[in-house]
Amino acid sequence: MKTTTAIGYTQNLPATDPKSLISQEIELPELGPHDLLVAVEAVSVNPVDMKVRLGTPADGFKVLGFDAAGTVQEVGSAVTLFAPGDEVYYAGSIDRPGTNQRLHLVDERITGRKPATLSFAEAAALPLTAITAWETLFDRLQLTEQSTGTLLVVGATGGVGSIMLALAEVLLPKVTVIATASDDERAAWARDLGAENTVNHHEDLAAQVLTLAPHGVDWLFTAHSEGQLETYAQIVHPFGQVVAIDDGSRDVSPLKSKSISWHWELMFTRALYQTADMIEQHRLLNKVADLVDQGQIRTTVTSTLTPISAKNLRHAHELIESGRTLGKLVLTGWE
Repeated sequence: MKTTTAIGYTQNLPATDPKSLISQEIELPELGPHDLLVAVEAVSVNPVDMKVRLGTPADGFKVLGFDAAGTVQEVGSAVTLFAPGDEVYYAGSIDRPGTNQRLHLVDERITGRKPATLSFAEAAALPLTAITAWETLFDRLQLTEQSTGTLLVVGATGGVGSIMLALAEVLLPKVTVIATASDDERAAWARDLGAENTVNHHEDLAAQVLTLAPHGVDWLFTAHSEGQLETYAQIVHPFGQVVAIDDGSRDVSPLKSKSISWHWELMFTRALYQTADMIEQHRLLNKVADLVDQGQIRTTVTSTLTPISAKNLRHAHELIESGRTLGKLVLTGWE
């Protein structure tokens, strides 16, 4: 049985506690038919990492991490998409051990080829957010190159919002994008990624948006929907659509009079339920890699920590929990 160094937790503790994330050797499961064994070179940290660390029982030792970039070492008996030596990037699955380990198993059908023009660190910033943004735009909202209308991105300077702006700029040329940002630096970031307009979500959101789009917006993406449904009902025009990625129950009755549709987006659904179209995540990650290599979109990494260690991961969790990070935070290399 192979073993590998992994970083995880044994109890739900604040990131400031030295025991909140620790390193230890773990056994690797047997390689499944569609599995790749990847030597992980870089990982990124997402809000879901904090939610799991603080709220999910460890049941012994739980390894965190979703985004990763690395090199394929071995492949399962049914693998057809990759071979040893291939460089890949992916976001893993919530029902398997996380990516914060030197060697990691991942299903080939949710794995993409690493963009050739990016380093491992730059590539590791993209998978989870790119999949979430892509599925929001093209699966939940079913937008196409010919779609016309206005999209409001709430939380536009976070990881998902940032890559959504970039994808919309390139693939949805007839869609006008309004992005929310809390200060001038973040507004500039959003405009640089392709947003035509920015508004401050700490001020009167409905008034600002309706000044720019008097008849309301067609589509609204949000990473921060709690307590906002009345506002969204004002902002979105009749028969519009809302997509949310945050957690918790929501009373969507304010949306009813306008027949506004509400969608949840969770990029882990395909892998978690082994859906028939699971391979679509492989395909979309390859499309994103093509766009990167063509110079049409760029990595959203803004901060890098070296090496990948329990100490640096604790620090990264603290930074993400502050709610003030811009773009994506990545860890690269091992101790």
